[in-house]
Amino acid sequence: MGGLGAMDGPPLVYNWAVGGVMSPLLPWLAILALLALKPNHGWSAWWIWLPLAGLAAVLHCLELALQSSDTGLPKGVIEIFLDIPLALAFGLAALWLLASHFGRHRFGTFLGTLAVLMVFTVFSFAGTAGWGLGMESILGLLIPRQAAATAVTGQFGLPVFILPVLLALAIAVTLALCGLACRWRHRPGWLGLWFLLFLPAVWVVWSALLHWSFAGLPDSFPLIAFIMIGLFMATGSFATLLPFLVLSGVNSLFRERLKALLNLEPQKRAAPQNGRE
Repeated sequence: MGGLGAMDGPPLVYNWAVGGVMSPLLPWLAILALLALKPNHGWSAWWIWLPLAGLAAVLHCLELALQSSDTGLPKGVIEIFLDIPLALAFGLAALWLLASHFGRHRFGTFLGTLAVLMVFTVFSFAGTAGWGLGMESILGLLIPRQAAATAVTGQFGLPVFILPVLLALAIAVTLALCGLACRWRHRPGWLGLWFLLFLPAVWVVWSALLHWSFAGLPDSFPLIAFIMIGLFMATGSFATLLPFLVLSGVNSLFRERLKALLNLEPQKRAAPQNGRE
């Protein structure tokens, strides 16, 4: 190198992660593909873009506001954790578009709800976050302290996928509980109250289970800290779910989809008059 410096020196360790292979546009294209299915033909199904695009816009504005304020969090951390509710929004949109394919059996509906939410939420999260998943990040899933340490450097890897999975599971369990509480009848007012009751309760249970799982680790957080985090996740879950519940209240197509998810009675047709329909 001539006079530019020494050719030999101490080795430099650089942690390089493979860039995401899925484009952030893929979740949007997946929803567009679901709109091509036969049960979603018609302009009523295209209303699904309203809550989805609205949530995406709100989260983008929130991201800009947090980045411009002095939160002390790295930019990558803010982007990653705001990608989680957006991924859940894609999962809910897919769930509403596929609800007509579920059967009338409650357990089958629960399994279908859980499968759709998990697949589309994790897929959308991987697309928007854009990570490559190496063996090191997979093994890091088993070491909570290592997962927390990688959060500081922005190398989240697979452990952060636990949050979208827990979100999907909480929504699926809440829908099943709300369906049981409604007792086969669709009462919009009571339905909203059941969601407000069951969603925090499910997250408190998750928090207690997580606290019990990590109780043997040194420097473990107290139970109240886990419960507060669970209530925060419940608030974010309900804020993401609420636009889809509002859509179901104003759109007859998605009202029937919500009834299918809750295993409620379908809307009855008006009785024919004078022998004619």
